[in-house]
Amino acid sequence: MRFEGIYTPIITPFNEDGSIDWDLYADVIEWQIENGVAGIVVGGSTGEFYAMSKEERIEQFKFAARQINGRTEFMAGVNDIRVDECLAITAAARDAGAQSLLVAAPPYSLPSESELAAHVLKIDQVANLPIMLYNYPGRTGVEMGEAFLSGVSQSKNIAGIKESSGDINRLHLLSREYSNIELVAGAEDQVLEFFAWGAKAWVCATANMFPSECVKFLNIVVKDNDFDRGRRIMSAFLPLMHVLEQGGTFLQCVKYGCELQGRPGGIVRPPLRPLNKEQMREMDEIIPHIRTTVNAIINEKE
Repeated sequence: MRFEGIYTPIITPFNEDGSIDWDLYADVIEWQIENGVAGIVVGGSTGEFYAMSKEERIEQFKFAARQINGRTEFMAGVNDIRVDECLAITAAARDAGAQSLLVAAPPYSLPSESELAAHVLKIDQVANLPIMLYNYPGRTGVEMGEAFLSGVSQSKNIAGIKESSGDINRLHLLSREYSNIELVAGAEDQVLEFFAWGAKAWVCATANMFPSECVKFLNIVVKDNDFDRGRRIMSAFLPLMHVLEQGGTFLQCVKYGCELQGRPGGIVRPPLRPLNKEQMREMDEIIPHIRTTVNAIINEKE
């Protein structure tokens, strides 16, 4: 099993002028390590990679590698709209010390399955690192279908797939037909279903706000096989999961949720805008309720 546990795609705290607050970024990394996550994803969409220059992204890799210093896994998100930039960022992640990569389809170009497979295998050739595929057709416009999966399976480095399509039938397909590629939870509101179908890892944006709770939730279900408590924990989490996956303000809610937990969040970069007052009020109600309810369930048998 290559991927197991919570992998947090960490946020990037920005100053009011839009620059990266490196002190707070270090604090974000430290808090994740302190709370026992299996890995930290640098350069994911939750980290707003799409709003950064190549230079900023590479500096993030270098900074994160120094800060993590081998204490948990460092996974680098290397997606980019341009293939040459993607390959350059891949090489930079490798050179910085990334231990694995998160790889999605390049957005907007809409490659065929064979074209996408060739693209992923080229990234593999550059990096020679374990790869977690990232299937998110809602953002990339294409799905990592059966022809693609068969094409990339030739490489031993294609180790897992973060499935974020929202299509429950994909869980059945991946777990039954492509068991050589580890199924990784990628849809926050379906995570319990992923666990039921054998996933042992979760790329978990919610862990930006609740790292300890997410680690314990996964252990309760995956290691202890206690789906009764797992369902109750998931039920408590669902209002937040619904806002994240269905509310249209995913990143703003994650960052504001961090602030409500007393953690650094910072502004979002354009074109995104902050939450309005009504959206903030909804989060003001959700976060404390989750904190109380989820921890009460977790602590029942501790």
